Amino acid sequence: MTDSTTFRQASDLLWTTWQSGGRLSTGLSDALRPTSRKDGYAIQALLDARSASPIFGWKIAATSTAGQAHIGVDGPLAGRILAERVHPDGATLSLANNLMRVAECEFAFRMGRTLLPRVAAYTRGQVLEAVASLHPAIEVPDSRYEAFEKVGVAQLAADNACAHDFLLGAPTQASWRGLDLVNFTVEAVVNDGHRHIGKGENVLGDPVIALVWLANELSSLGIPLEAGQVVTTGTCVKPIPVSPGDEVKAAFGELGRISVRFA
Repeated sequence: MTDSTTFRQASDLLWTTWQSGGRLSTGLSDALRPTSRKDGYAIQALLDARSASPIFGWKIAATSTAGQAHIGVDGPLAGRILAERVHPDGATLSLANNLMRVAECEFAFRMGRTLLPRVAAYTRGQVLEAVASLHPAIEVPDSRYEAFEKVGVAQLAADNACAHDFLLGAPTQASWRGLDLVNFTVEAVVNDGHRHIGKGENVLGDPVIALVWLANELSSLGIPLEAGQVVTTGTCVKPIPVSPGDEVKAAFGELGRISVRFA
């Protein structure tokens, strides 16, 4: 699958399905199905022109071994965060037509300087030097496929790596660059009851490793990681099942807090 018209048709179908709250029961048809990760990303890239605003940032899917096993991939995937799908701390989101129905607590980084595509891989130090701020965040993912765990990496890339809704907290005022994010504990509470606890190590071993991976993944695709964009690095707490009426409050210790309600 390499024809630009076919890419467009696949993108049109995924976009229409997303906007209507529908679902593709068996994934994309053989005629539209990408056969490689590269082709999946090419379909995803057509989202840029559909958003009324510049791309807000990037998400990383499958940053834990459990998450990778669940959706049948052998590594992480990048997806676009659309500005229209970004909500403030404390927002109420609808779960109507949301298949996954989970909340994911994540470390998010806002870039202060653009990292342009290049041949040499970016190092940890180079990426961190380009970061402006660290934020607590919650992602509420979803897929346009009924059986998203079975469609494979190429179709998941085309489906924007299951991006859907995103909440960004205030930038932390703590001196986060000196903190051990690997062993940093995040605690989420649902309805002031059941507690969910995770650590930064659940995100590719380190949220900063995930950020560096994203920078180099985009570079390999010829895409700049632009100043002002936000990168959310994947859930550090096991995805939390949610239902209408639930409230999730996530505490990132000295880094801050963020919450979301569901209707």
